[in-house]
Amino acid sequence: MAKHNAANARIKREYFIYLKEAQRRDEGSIDAVAKALARFEEANGHRDFKTFHRAQAVAFKSKLDKETAVRTGKPLSRATVHSTLSALRAFFVWLAGQPGYKSRLSYADADYFNLAEKDVRIAKAARHKAFPTLEQVHHVIATMPTGDSIELRNRALVAFALLTGARDGALASFRLKHVDLVQGRVDQDARDVRTKASKTFATWFFPVGGDALQIVRDWCDHLRSTMLWGDDDPLFPPTQMGLGENGGFAPVGLRRGECWQGAGPIRDIFRKAFTAAGLPYFNPHSLRDTLVQLGEQVCTTPEQFKAWSQNLGHERVMTTLTSYGTVAPHRQAELIRGLGAAKGAAGRFASGVDPAFAAQFMAMMQNVVGGQS
Repeated sequence: MAKHNAANARIKREYFIYLKEAQRRDEGSIDAVAKALARFEEANGHRDFKTFHRAQAVAFKSKLDKETAVRTGKPLSRATVHSTLSALRAFFVWLAGQPGYKSRLSYADADYFNLAEKDVRIAKAARHKAFPTLEQVHHVIATMPTGDSIELRNRALVAFALLTGARDGALASFRLKHVDLVQGRVDQDARDVRTKASKTFATWFFPVGGDALQIVRDWCDHLRSTMLWGDDDPLFPPTQMGLGENGGFAPVGLRRGECWQGAGPIRDIFRKAFTAAGLPYFNPHSLRDTLVQLGEQVCTTPEQFKAWSQNLGHERVMTTLTSYGTVAPHRQAELIRGLGAAKGAAGRFASGVDPAFAAQFMAMMQNVVGGQS
């Protein structure tokens, strides 16, 4: 059986260019499309895409239903199947309009990649995401060692992630010049920083309390005053490897001038820090959920929550609420049970939410849904 089709490879390259340049997709989403196409080609014997027929889509769906995930050994999730089929449908819709394929492919055949409605609902169902509480993150920071520059960097990294909610790609690429300690702000400048969708925005330090802010200030001072580094040096430099006392390679300090190429080392730092603190591992991204939960508790006006949302880099409040704003089940129970108890003559609920604020918030949500926010 053939393992490569040159014609397919050429048209796939054109499609990837289209996704990047015309659809403005990032590398991660394009890689996901490439994996979906590779999976289909393997199942289809690498036949030329010009021979595509609806029967191939039906057969591929049936095959996916029988496949298992490599990591877990369990059947593929509906979400994985849905994203794979959606990528394939979009590709064949595009392909049906390309020269050399128009007369051979039907737009309607691509619809056979669709899942049943009930499976789509399962795939898109919102599920509670585990994330650390603010107190747990402060505990992790407090237990991290500080014996050398590497350990100081690791502690400052976790503290900075909590202060800013920055994604791991951004954390890996910040430089000292991006941090304004006077204003309490980090500039997520897409020209230098690996932000999501290459967006540029400013983040003011979130009011998380504890020692996080002082730890970051001390770290920046350590880099500038003790190590004599400048604006263009990395905020969280990679580990410098060298010969250790036993003659083998070992960490010997920090590497100046260049940032981490990927976010893997940052996730490793988080994993070791949470494990050492006796807690389950939470990745850097989960701290964004922690911050959204904090915002839901401290913001008292729609304007404040809108500012909180923008501080996370979200253009729309609904992104913050739908992607990060899920209430933990135990907190959901507390809120529902408390709704029946009136509090005081002013008519405030036991949850502490003012009805006037609730009315303003609902009005803002209606504007957002209507595309006016």
